[in-house]
Amino acid sequence: MSNTSVSTTDHQQPVVVIGAGPVGLAAAARLVERGAEPLVLEAGQSAATAVREWAHVRLFSPWAEVTDPAAEKLLASTGWVRPDETTYPTGGDWVERYLQPLADVLGDQVRYGVTVTGVARAGRDRIVDSGREEQPFTVHIETADGGEERITARAVIDASGTWSVPGPMGANGIPALGEKSASDRITYRVPDLKDPAVRARYAGKRTAVVGSGASAFTALALLADLAGEEADTHAVWILRRGIGDATYGGGEADQLPARGALGLRAKAAVEQGHASAVTGFRTEAVERDGDRLVLVAEDGRRLDAVDEVVVLTGFRPDLSFLSELRLGLDERLQAPTALAPLIDPNVHSCGTVYPHGVKELSHPEQGVYLAGMKSYGRAPTFLAMTGYEQVRSITAALAGDHEAAERVELTLPETGVCGGAGLFDEPDAARSGEGGGCCAAPATLQIGIGAPAASGGC
Repeated sequence: MSNTSVSTTDHQQPVVVIGAGPVGLAAAARLVERGAEPLVLEAGQSAATAVREWAHVRLFSPWAEVTDPAAEKLLASTGWVRPDETTYPTGGDWVERYLQPLADVLGDQVRYGVTVTGVARAGRDRIVDSGREEQPFTVHIETADGGEERITARAVIDASGTWSVPGPMGANGIPALGEKSASDRITYRVPDLKDPAVRARYAGKRTAVVGSGASAFTALALLADLAGEEADTHAVWILRRGIGDATYGGGEADQLPARGALGLRAKAAVEQGHASAVTGFRTEAVERDGDRLVLVAEDGRRLDAVDEVVVLTGFRPDLSFLSELRLGLDERLQAPTALAPLIDPNVHSCGTVYPHGVKELSHPEQGVYLAGMKSYGRAPTFLAMTGYEQVRSITAALAGDHEAAERVELTLPETGVCGGAGLFDEPDAARSGEGGGCCAAPATLQIGIGAPAASGGC
């Protein structure tokens, strides 16, 4: 039988932060700076559990852009010194040299091994209006030993990310027929080819890479390197659209050089014959052919059999435990309604977004915020700097400093990509760079959240 307890505080209730990743820990540091009490709830047994799963991937932002100023102040008391700001950490470096030390400084303000199962207004379900705004939040959690608790909070910042819900291979957003039953041959993470067991899985094999973002670039580059060392290794790049000028990112025009170089490496993989591209292919089914898999498109095309499939089609937020809150979410992206127009890939073809804060992140339910990758819903672009700016603004608002909350304190690097990204089925427009328009604001790209999102992330 599980243990059940209720934790309540009559005054000075904490601000609960869900997730001890980069943005969640930055939120906690900002709250401490403001004299507020954070309580960070982390499902894993250590900080940044998701980042640890892509420890082998190098970020495409340098150290100077992946640490939060308030967090640095907390760490300085321990003698911590930021690594060379011009170098690029791997996910493992980020955890070992910044994220876990930050969590350690926060001490008991971070709880591990707890899973949030629900968030609600105390004594009010979603439909009740009466007295709603005066009630604190109740955060329901389950501990590693099966126990249950209810924590009272004055505000909730959900920075749990989207890592746990990768997009499927199916082009309609639902797993392709046979995708689940073929799971032994499919991964939704960038493979760590330095691991001997993982390397053996792909060496001398034909691997399909499904996806068109930075994570797919990473996988293609890694498999190309492997092909140079192991005969018969080949990647088949599955693209739902055609190949255009922006397919490989901004290249030398990207203000994050490491990000631009990543796309150029993927381009080289194709040009050197280590990878072949299949365009306009929207997967409908996965069929078995002995120990191999055959991908079938909606138009009936069948690819030659492959040994492995790497699916890197983005992520989506888990909103199930927020179902009793009144969230204002865009019907397409599942991002806050005021933020969605700034990041909608159907409109913003160059992946740009103006820095934003509490105004764009607010919901009808006051006092609850989605921050970090989760705030972007299904949108494919994000930078650590964006998340740090979000929680700076949110925590300022919670402290009553509305002038600081509304102030923009961030300039983001441009991707060097424009045109066609928002188009569904216009390969000619994609090639010419027309249609979909461009944004005047600085741009963002993926935080290194792991395999699919981590292709050099952040």
